Amino acid sequence: MDLKQIVCSVIDEMRDRLIEISDTIHRNPELGFREYKASKLLAGELEKHGFQVEMGVSNLPTAFKAVFKGKTEKPKIAFLAEYDALPKLGHACGHNIIGTAAIGAAIALSKVMSDLNGEIMVFGTPAEEGYVENAGGKVLMLDEIAKADAAIMLHPSDANYVGYSSLAREAFRIEFFGKAAHAAGAPHKGVNALEALILTFVSINALRQHLKKDAMIHGIIEKGGEAPNIVPDYASGRFYARAASIEYLMEVVEKIKKCAEGAALQTGASMKFTKTANTYANLIPNDTLIELVRENFKLLGVEMESLDEIRKRKGLGSSDFGNVSQVVPSVEVRVALVPSGTPGHSVEFAEAAGSEAGHRALILGAKVLALTALDLLLNPSLIEKAKMELKKRKEEIAKLAKI
Repeated sequence: MDLKQIVCSVIDEMRDRLIEISDTIHRNPELGFREYKASKLLAGELEKHGFQVEMGVSNLPTAFKAVFKGKTEKPKIAFLAEYDALPKLGHACGHNIIGTAAIGAAIALSKVMSDLNGEIMVFGTPAEEGYVENAGGKVLMLDEIAKADAAIMLHPSDANYVGYSSLAREAFRIEFFGKAAHAAGAPHKGVNALEALILTFVSINALRQHLKKDAMIHGIIEKGGEAPNIVPDYASGRFYARAASIEYLMEVVEKIKKCAEGAALQTGASMKFTKTANTYANLIPNDTLIELVRENFKLLGVEMESLDEIRKRKGLGSSDFGNVSQVVPSVEVRVALVPSGTPGHSVEFAEAAGSEAGHRALILGAKVLALTALDLLLNPSLIEKAKMELKKRKEEIAKLAKI
C-alpha cells in the first residue's frame, strides 16, 4: 500500500469521529473571536494525535497553531482551519467543515510523517467573516503563517473546483456628527447628520460609473436618527469596498472618503472614517498547486474542470486567505456541498453543512487536502516552482494595477 492509500485509509477510519466533530461545531455556532468551544475541540483532537499545540497564537484567544514534525524541519506545509459562524444563520458558510477537514487531513498525514522530510502545521484562524470588528484572523496571524512553504485550505461550495480569484476588500464605518433641533420649529438651527450620510450614498452612486468593472461598493445605514421631528445629530453607515487588486482598492477607498468629505462640507456636519476590519487582499492563484489538486480529485474518482475553465471563474467574494496567498504559495480547494447555484450565506447552505451532504464534502475535502500536501512533501521541487510562480504573478498584478 503506497502512502496515498495509507492516508486515505486513515481518513476513512476516522470518518465517524470527524463527522462528530463537524456536527458538534455546526450545532454550536460561535461568532468571530468567540469560537472557544470550536477552537478547543479542534486543537484538543490534534493534541490527542501527538501534535504540539499552542493556543492563543498572535494574542488571539481562539487561535491556535499545531505542529507535527517529520524527519526534517523543511518543507513546512500549513493547513488553515476556520470555524466561526454567521449571526443568525449559523454555519451558512460551512466553516464547521473547513476546520474539521483541516485537522482530518493533518492527522492522517501525521501517520506517515516518520517516513517523510518536512513538517505539517495547522493554524486555527478565527473571525474570517467580516461582520465582526477587527475581523480577519489570518491577517493578524500572517507572521506565523508566513513561516510555511505552502498553505492549503478547503471551502464548501456548489461544485468541485479550485478558487482562482477573490476580491480585495476594505470594511469601514462612516460617521457624521451634526446638531439636534426641532425639525419643524427650528430646523434652521440644526445640522442634519443623516442628510450628510444620504449625500454620501448619492455621491457613491455617481462614482460607480467611473470605477473599473471589478470594483464594488455596498453599504447600509447603521444609525439614522431618533425620531422624525428631531434633526438627526448623528448618523452612521457601514460599507464594504472591493476590487480585483489591493492597489486599486486603496484608490477606490480614497475616492469614497472624498465623497464623505464633500457631504460633510455641504451640510456642515463633521465626519469620521474608521476601518472596522483588517484589509483583505485579493487571492493570488497558483497553477502549480491547482494542478496537484486536480490530479488528486481525479485519483479519488472525482472529475474536475480543466485549468482553463477554472481560470474563467471570477470569485466575487473576499477572504483573509487572500492575504496568505500574497506571501505563501496557496490553494483553496472547493468541494461540492449544495446543488449548483445555491448561494452561500443562506439557510439552505447552513442546513447542508450539517447534513449527509456535508459529511461527504468533509471526507472528500480532507482527502484532497492531505494528498496535495503529501505531493509537496514528496516533491519539494514543486514548492520551489510554486514560489517562483507567486513571485511572477505579484509582479504582473502590480503592473496591471497601474493601467
